Amino acid sequence: MDSLYGDLFWYLDYNEDGALDISELQEGLEDIGAIQSLEEAKKIFTTGDVNKDGKLDFEEFMKYLKDHEKKMKLAFKSLDKNNDGKIEASEIVQSLQTLGLTISEQQAELILQSIDADGTMTVDWNEWRDYFLFNPVTDIEEIIRFWKHSTGIDIGDSLTIPDEFTEDEKKSGQWWRQLLAGGIAGAVSRTSTAPLDRLKIMMQVHGSKSDKMNIFGGFRQMVKEGGIRSLWRGNGTNVIKIAPETAVKFWAYEQYKKLLTEEGQKIGTFERFISGSMAGATAQTFIYPMEVMKTRLAVGKTGQYSGIYDCAKKILKHEGLGAFYKGYVPNLLGIIPYAGIDLAVYELLKSYWLDNFAKDSVNPGVMVLLGCGALSSTCGQLASYPLALVRTRMQAQAMLEGSPQLNMVGLFRRIISKEGIPGLYRGITPNFMKVLPAVGISYVVYENMKQTLGVTQK
Repeated sequence: MDSLYGDLFWYLDYNEDGALDISELQEGLEDIGAIQSLEEAKKIFTTGDVNKDGKLDFEEFMKYLKDHEKKMKLAFKSLDKNNDGKIEASEIVQSLQTLGLTISEQQAELILQSIDADGTMTVDWNEWRDYFLFNPVTDIEEIIRFWKHSTGIDIGDSLTIPDEFTEDEKKSGQWWRQLLAGGIAGAVSRTSTAPLDRLKIMMQVHGSKSDKMNIFGGFRQMVKEGGIRSLWRGNGTNVIKIAPETAVKFWAYEQYKKLLTEEGQKIGTFERFISGSMAGATAQTFIYPMEVMKTRLAVGKTGQYSGIYDCAKKILKHEGLGAFYKGYVPNLLGIIPYAGIDLAVYELLKSYWLDNFAKDSVNPGVMVLLGCGALSSTCGQLASYPLALVRTRMQAQAMLEGSPQLNMVGLFRRIISKEGIPGLYRGITPNFMKVLPAVGISYVVYENMKQTLGVTQK
């Protein structure tokens, strides 16, 4: 193998100076079809360039390939369950199941086809090595990484089920970097779409047949009442709650998974849904007072509250501790339809894509991932929206003069009798308007933060 690697080095070294720069590496590897992008070349280059002199010399190149081959050998052995020196479709299905990802035998065959050079529908060590030689991916868990759903996408609602982290990610500390990157992405995304979020809350609370509020009229009213800055009212609380909510949800998810699965057994989709929903409920219980304050600040008039602390003090003084949990029941009930439909639609779209479009690669690409994420989250929101609207009204009804203090059932009845079924979906237009920008912004920030925090380096 050494002579093959040596020949490859001299083939790539166009200017024959005994070292490879990034452009030589990229052009040469693209010529032989080993990589598709500059990004892949950069990953190889940064990992291989041990002395950081901006060049890969012969020794560094050979060391990189030998180290990489060792990792590939381990990955190959972990997949080759029956130790016959070949990987079959059933072994891929089995391996992915242990990682918490269920795929069909047909989908596994598509994965094999992309690696199988001689058409035998099995992959031996040589085929495996040749396929992954210059691919920074060293294990089949990359499918899970490609299809990670919630970590990097934030649409403002925190009811999604947490993503799975592989054992490798947990041991290397990549998990907390990914969560931190996701938190920062969420903060930027929520701040960027905050005016639409505040408009949604205003329409949920004030919108009724007698007082119709449309999108332009709503914005005009808010700017007239409090200036441009008022469009971001309540956003501070919405951003601050990301950190405690993510931490509690991740911790609770791991605990519930342990309760629902036996030692050594991996989690299935149903257990994941139950664990994720319970983790969401636990996190919501912990941070719910901040949800109430966010709504109060968003609905409040200029000068009513000077900030988060002042808002909390006034609620406590005038309404007591119970006010911090107004709307808690519909909020809790909303987790099940949201998380269930979001997860089901995402799994369905993922399965459809792997069945119909995964010809040469299991990587669906950015647009497919974002599209699937946005569509599944939108379906989840649609299902749980009436409960979210009732929750917001319950949080805010103490601020509305002359408004009776109704419970959840009373509010549902009142809205349906006065406004009909459409009244349960008031404010959904600005809510849907913020999905695409929120998904796009959070994804771009997440990817950049991952690079900054070193998550993308293997």
